[in-house]
Amino acid sequence: MTPNNAAAADPQQIIADLERKLAESVAQQAATSEILRVISQSPADTQPVFEAIVLTAVRLLRCDLVFFLRCHGATFSQAALVGSEGSRMVVDLTPVPIDPDTNFPSRAIVSKKNLHLPDWSTIDLPEHERHIREKYGINSSLFLPLLRAGECVGLLALARKRPNMFGKKEIALAESFRDQALIAIENTRLFNETREALEQQKASADILSVISNSVADPKPVFDKILRSIEHLFGGQERFIFQVGEDGLLHIAAAHGPNVERVRALFPIPVEGTASELAIRERRLVRYADVLNDPGVPSGLRETARRFGQNYSMVVAPMLWENRAIGSVFVGRTSMEAFSDKECGLLRTFADQAVIAIQNARMFEQVEAKTRELSQSLDDLRAAQDRLVQTEKLASLGQLTAGIAHEIKNPLNFVNNFSALSAELIDELDETLAPAPLDQKMRGDVGELTQMLKSNLEKVVQHGKRADSIVKNMLLHSREGSGEHRSADINALVEESLNLAYHGARVEKPGFNVMLKRGLDPDAGTVELYPQEITRALLNLISNGFYATTQRKSVEGETFEPVLIAATKNLGKTVEIRIRDNGTGIPSDVREKMFNPFFTTKPAGEGTGLGLSMSHDIIVKQHGGSIDVETELGLFTEFKIVLPRTSQR
Repeated sequence: MTPNNAAAADPQQIIADLERKLAESVAQQAATSEILRVISQSPADTQPVFEAIVLTAVRLLRCDLVFFLRCHGATFSQAALVGSEGSRMVVDLTPVPIDPDTNFPSRAIVSKKNLHLPDWSTIDLPEHERHIREKYGINSSLFLPLLRAGECVGLLALARKRPNMFGKKEIALAESFRDQALIAIENTRLFNETREALEQQKASADILSVISNSVADPKPVFDKILRSIEHLFGGQERFIFQVGEDGLLHIAAAHGPNVERVRALFPIPVEGTASELAIRERRLVRYADVLNDPGVPSGLRETARRFGQNYSMVVAPMLWENRAIGSVFVGRTSMEAFSDKECGLLRTFADQAVIAIQNARMFEQVEAKTRELSQSLDDLRAAQDRLVQTEKLASLGQLTAGIAHEIKNPLNFVNNFSALSAELIDELDETLAPAPLDQKMRGDVGELTQMLKSNLEKVVQHGKRADSIVKNMLLHSREGSGEHRSADINALVEESLNLAYHGARVEKPGFNVMLKRGLDPDAGTVELYPQEITRALLNLISNGFYATTQRKSVEGETFEPVLIAATKNLGKTVEIRIRDNGTGIPSDVREKMFNPFFTTKPAGEGTGLGLSMSHDIIVKQHGGSIDVETELGLFTEFKIVLPRTSQR
């Protein structure tokens, strides 16, 4: 046996090698276990895992420099950096372009393969690595790309000052560290995607809840959408625009620092805006750089210049059955482009905003239709009430007419024979004049005949009053109201004034009153029963004449009776006012003045049917209203309001 073989077979050496390998294996298992523990405790953050890996790599592989890089499209940046003996170093977050000609990490990233450089002294170093060699004294390195779905998402780099320090065993251990880093990245991605999905689902559910609780008003929904966008997107400027009935773009809701400045610009034409482009092409419109990207609408670019603020933005169209409703706008001053996932979520928010708007519109339409149906129902009930009242009045009129006719015949008999009997008394006195009666007898006979004549005259007086009441009852209950047609309201008032005035002059030749007119030229025509309205106006004017006459009888010739008739156009209705400066109406009388057969006139001068009949004509027959304003001793004014179109 040679000395070399004897040395190789030395049991102590074998044991020492086994113990060293066992210690290394235990250390690696412990390191792996520790890294996995960190991974399990940091599902949402890769930074603790990266730091644990680089520290472990420095310790187990005795590296002088270990760092993690994260890839971001066309650049990479440092994520963790540790020097010899585990000294943490400041991470430089400055993005570095991925360029294989300028640095070794880019070569591994682009090739997607491990890059092992055992001795830097034998190769031509790029400037980036020359700087590292000068600063840290590095002479060997190992670059391991982290691949997910065929794309490089990061890089684990290990370096030592001595050359040729990474053998198969060291590379295998480094690859295990890389795989653990990839697990951490994937776990974090899945965790964050799940959390984002849950947050998005919750935001969408919250918005739907607001929609269900705010059917009549979309504004709470808009505010909830904009708050959700802020939470999920981080957009500084958030607007919901609506296309108004005027065709202009209006701000329906707005959040952000420039809200008031933007509000001052609106409403604006839809043409030339990003909203118009999104609506016209039925798609989301997004720009990463509003000031510099090609195709940005001129109005949007000009607004950004005016505010001195560049931003990235996205606009989602709001459409309903291919009709333009508006848009949802989000802008970021951080210039971070909007991802496809964010755009998809924004499209969902835009659809929910449309639902809120349509709900409010449909609610308003239902409310309007309900009000219309309610008004139609009220009109129908009013028409039914008037019809029932008309039928009742017709029946009552027929009954009254029958009673009046039955009373009129014996009443005529009483009146006629009372008058005839009074004449016979006179004839009896003439017949008894030549008769031989003593003075006492003649006096008794004369006294009796005078009493009899006086009684007959009272019978005649009250018979005439009863006849007047019967005539008014027949007038009040007569069937038929004449033709229902359109009539000039000013002409009816003028005609009623003239008829009442001349009738009063015929009845009382000394009667006089000053008539004043305030007829509105725009009063126009009204569909009514002219004969009935004239009858009602005659009653009111005649009452005014009576009141002024009564006041003049008290105050004497210094008082000047005045009656004013006025009309006024009220649009769908017309107003008639009859005002006199007579005695006024006491409050106790006012409460009963429209009751049938109620009168304050002396016996023989009123039947109590005039105002009652006028009320029925105006209110029940024509669906109008009659009100009175009065002050005792000064005036009385009746105000009549008639609809332009009344129910027949």
